[in-house]
Formats: sequence, C-alpha cells, structure tokens
Amino acid sequence: MQLHVVYPQEQLLPMTKNESGYFAITLNNVAEGTRYYYQPEEGKDVPDPASHYQPEGVHGPSEVVHHTSFAWEDAGWCGLPFNQLVLYELHVGTFTPEGTFEAIIPRLDYLAEIGVNAIELMPVAQFPGTRNWGYDGVFMYAVQNNYGGPEGLKKLVNACHKKGIAVLLDVVYNHLGPEGNYLGEYGPYFTGKYHTPWGDAINFDGEWSDGVRDFFADNITHWFTHYHIDGLRADAIHEVYDRGAVPFWEYCYHRVQCLQQQLGRPLYMIAESDLNSPRVIKHPEAGGFGFTAQWLDDLHHALYVLLHEEGQKHYIDFGRMQQLAKAYKEGFVHSGEWVQFRNRRHGASSAGIPGSRFVTFSQNHDIAGNRPNGERLSMLVDYKRLQLAAAAVLLGPYVPLLFMGEEFGATTPFFFFADHSDEQLRQSLREGRKKEFEAFQWDAEPPDALDEKVFADCKLNWQQPEAGEHRLLLQWYKALIQLRQTNPLFQNLNKNNIDITVFADAGLAMLRQDDKGWERILCLFNFSDAPVRYTPADDYQCIEKLLDAAEAQWHMNVTDDDAPLTGTAEKGILLPGCSVQVLRVQLAGVK
Repeated sequence: MQLHVVYPQEQLLPMTKNESGYFAITLNNVAEGTRYYYQPEEGKDVPDPASHYQPEGVHGPSEVVHHTSFAWEDAGWCGLPFNQLVLYELHVGTFTPEGTFEAIIPRLDYLAEIGVNAIELMPVAQFPGTRNWGYDGVFMYAVQNNYGGPEGLKKLVNACHKKGIAVLLDVVYNHLGPEGNYLGEYGPYFTGKYHTPWGDAINFDGEWSDGVRDFFADNITHWFTHYHIDGLRADAIHEVYDRGAVPFWEYCYHRVQCLQQQLGRPLYMIAESDLNSPRVIKHPEAGGFGFTAQWLDDLHHALYVLLHEEGQKHYIDFGRMQQLAKAYKEGFVHSGEWVQFRNRRHGASSAGIPGSRFVTFSQNHDIAGNRPNGERLSMLVDYKRLQLAAAAVLLGPYVPLLFMGEEFGATTPFFFFADHSDEQLRQSLREGRKKEFEAFQWDAEPPDALDEKVFADCKLNWQQPEAGEHRLLLQWYKALIQLRQTNPLFQNLNKNNIDITVFADAGLAMLRQDDKGWERILCLFNFSDAPVRYTPADDYQCIEKLLDAAEAQWHMNVTDDDAPLTGTAEKGILLPGCSVQVLRVQLAGVK
C-alpha cells in the first residue's frame, strides 16, 4: 500500500501495516488542499474511503480538509428541544436556482417567518455526477463538491444556528451507490450473507466487521463534531443487518450519548423504518435501538387515502377513517394485523409511546419522487384538501415535517434523478426504475432519471408563493404553525391527553387537553365534500374559534356554500365540505 500525493508536489510514499491490519503513514505539516490517492496495488490510484472532500468527483483525488480553520460563530447554540421542532425537508440541488448550500442562506428568513425551526437536508455525502437525490453516496465523510463542499455546509449550519434554526442531515448506512464505490478495495465492507434492494449488505456482523462498524459509527460523530449538525435521519434502517450481541444501532446510541455529554447539546437520531416495531424508538435498556424518533409512514398512508380518491389503489390496506384515528391515538396503524400488501401479519403496537418519538408528514421526497410524474400532493388534490392535509399534520400530537414547497402548494414536480457516467449503469438504472413502477401498478412509465431537464424541472419556482392560492396556502401554514408553537396544548405530545372520535363516516374530532383536563381545544376535520354535523358526547361550549378553514380570508373566491357554518351546543357543530375548525371549548357550566 502506498500514498500517492498528486498536489501540490507529486510524491509516492510507502505505508506500513500495523498489528490491526491497517496501513498507516505519518506526515507533518500537511497543507490544507493537498490532494492524494492511495494505491492498494502498484500503479492503481484509488480515492481515500474516508475522504473529507472530493473536489474532482468520485473518481478524482481526495483533498485534505483542516476543520479547525473555519471560524464558527455558534458558540452560544444549545440546540432545540426535539418535541418543539417543525422540520423542513429540502434537497440542496433543487431548493434554489443555484443549487448550493450558500444559496439556501438568504431563504432562512423566509423559513423562520413561516415558523420552521429545523431544516432536514437530504443526503450530501459525495455522489457521482452533479445531480442525485443523495442516496447513491459513495464517500460517507465527504460533502458534495458542486453543493459547495465542506466550507459551504459549514457556512449554512453556522447561518442556521445564528437564526435559531437547527440542522438535521439524512445519512445512508444500508448501502453505497454503484459508481465510485471503492470501499470494497480496502477490506470486507460488504457481505453476501444478507441482501438489500441495492445488492450485498454492509458487513456489520461478519468476520472483520469491527472496523466496518467503527467506520460508519465514526461517521455519525463526524457530522456532529466537524459540521455542528444537530441530528441525523438514518435511511431505511431495516436494511441494516446485525445479529451481534450489541447491534450496530445500539452501538451508535452509546457513542452518541457520550458525545452529547462532551458537546453539551442534544444530538438527535431519527430512523426511517419499515418494521412498525416500537423497538426502534425504545432505549437499549428496554431492548430497543435507542433512536430519538422515527418517521410515521402509517399516518401518511391513512391520511393520503382519505384525501385522494386514487390513493387506495396504491395503499390497499388503508382507506378507513378509523385508521387515521388509530394513527393519532397509537402511532402504528398496522400493529400485528394481517396486511394484504405483505401477505402476512405486520407490526406491533406503539400505544403509550409519546408523540415526540414520531415524525409525521403529508408528503416527503419518496412520496412525490416515486410517482411517475413526480406529483406532489398539490398536483393531485384541490386547495381545500391541501388545507386539510396541513392541519392534519400540524395539529396532531407528533413532530411535524414539511417537504420543501408544500407550504405554498408548489406545482413543480419532484422526480427521481441521477447522473452516472458509465453507460451500462445508466441503462441498468432505467430498466430498474421501470420494473419498480410496474410492481406498484402505475399506469405510466417514469421519465428518464438521467435527463438533465428532469432535474431542472424539479427546482422550486419562488414566484409561486407570492400570488393567488399559493400565497393563501402559505398564510394558512403560518397560522397553523403559530398556533402550534404558541399554544401549550399543541406542544403537549402526550397522546394520553388526546381523545379521537370518528363521526358521520367522514369526520374526525381531535380533543387536545392539558394534563389536568382543564384546558381543551377541539380540532374538527371533515374529509367529505358534503357538510357534516358533529355533536359531542360531552356538553361542550365554544369559548373561542381559533381557526376556520372556511373563512373568507383563506380563499380566493368565497361562495355561500363555502361560508362558515355554526350551530348551538345542542344541535352540534356543522362543518362545510373539506374543512377544518379549531375551537377552544369548555364543559357547559364550567368556568
């Protein structure tokens, strides 16, 4: 093994193998910007698998980064409580016309004005080419070069913290992308013992797996320490296989806990999991993996099928209002029942687990990107249903997540896109996407993910939030988030303080109350086009109307059919079609 320095002065330096099997060399006063390769075999240049920067892409030389040279200005940043976050998922390349970290910074005031206090970046680990969702990353420690590299990411995080905004980052530890994946050149990082949808699994529990585990666990601490990231969202953790006594995720949990004490601020780990298992968010002492929270796909599925008439075609096990009620009250909808999509029983109950352990959404990158035309919810349903979707997420007892542009009903698509140089790989990707879409019974073929125009079409149109229903929807989101962030009842994510009632087949009533039951807010949802009446079991008296989606201020053109409908306590509350009302109530006769 040799070290091949190519800049600023070319050198070929032999490395020494140590007792653990690693090759090492010590150099003094290495300048920032020095570029180099390793040579596992004579004459074969391979980038550093732990490279912190790949300025010339995945096949080019690695570059030395001195992390101490950046002048951080967030010494007073202590993080934010997880249960108070309003997350905003964004893709760096399509969020702005420029597609860089620094181009996001001028938009932070816009996000803060909405009430967003945490951004979640889709993966930024170096991937091949210049456009990709990020889940084909191949250098876990390197920051994508055309996004702005290490310096650009640090500037963004620094700016966010100065404005009171936390930064979370997607990471992928279940596979590496196919192009530029040199990790196998250095050791047994992959195993044929398990298989994932992307090929051989990463070797977390086989022979020589100690170094593999540390390589990925160290990556977690890398983002927290060098980039001041506040939390990580781990992609598809169910495709990480480890049958050891201390599974990989438990191992990471203990590492993060120690680092959290050293840094003196909270560090969050969020899971994407297909298991519907409470073990994911239970502490290791209780037999869990120790994640702070996980994405709650079941709530999205239950909500989406009620909003879009074609929804059940793709989510065949959903479609009943009682399932949305269960998602609010318990979390997992599938908690051990037979699931047709899987042809088996699936899941376990999450009843009793606090709402702060789940992240909910009405859309995200996967949901739009895995449709043939990259349709966002705003391209599938009308304005009133967008209002409903926003309220259903933001008024619920969970940590909400918005997908970039949803707050103004963006009508730019979000396709899957990639940029590979190998022609065989390009053709394989095209064929693979077609097969995926056939499996989900889509009527159309996906566009060519490698077409640069497909990527360009995904860039947000920042003129949209300034006019028409886009502007009104944005104001609706602001009002919902303000209500969530200023009213203590919406900050209380104890699901035991929530009562859910399904009424008139299409209505759902959510009663939020404090621990003593003295303060109460009633959220009423009508998912049908026709008016429905809600008559509470208890004799509630409306004290104050906090929000009403049917009021004229939320609509461009108001007709008599759209006007707010009211009724006495005895007759109940009449809701217009596809509407939401939020009322502060008390029991009749109680002051």
